[in-house]
Amino acid sequence: MLTVGQAFPDFSLLNQDGETVSSDSLRGKRAVIYFYPKDDTPGCTTQACGLQEKLSDIPGANVFGVSPDSPKSHRKFADKFSLTFTLLADTEQALSNAAGVWVEKSMYGKKYMGVERTTFLLDEHGVITHVFPKVKPAGHAAEVIAALS
Repeated sequence: MLTVGQAFPDFSLLNQDGETVSSDSLRGKRAVIYFYPKDDTPGCTTQACGLQEKLSDIPGANVFGVSPDSPKSHRKFADKFSLTFTLLADTEQALSNAAGVWVEKSMYGKKYMGVERTTFLLDEHGVITHVFPKVKPAGHAAEVIAALS
């Protein structure tokens, strides 16, 4: 997994509107990039809605959610919960792999690959300033705000 002080990987992914967003667009402003497993599931909804609710309290940073879901799935998720921040479709898991959050998981004894819920805070130059591994969705927005302050 990426650590504090490392540059965040370059990427080019589609957002919920089918528009390309690249790592170049992050430069010049701080960013919150959070990886989550799946749109419209309980934990992911709690996390996304918590961030949306506190968006005005997140000082000077753009928020990006990243999951393996498609742009169409992201659009439905954003519309259903009135999410106004960018959701990125990492359908090939390229960014998740580069960030080290695409990992082997286990549920009911069955092993599978999936996203480990993780948040990275980046400075204006795309350098990681904070990492939240194995995020607990409830209350995460407050942790992000505290780390950015």
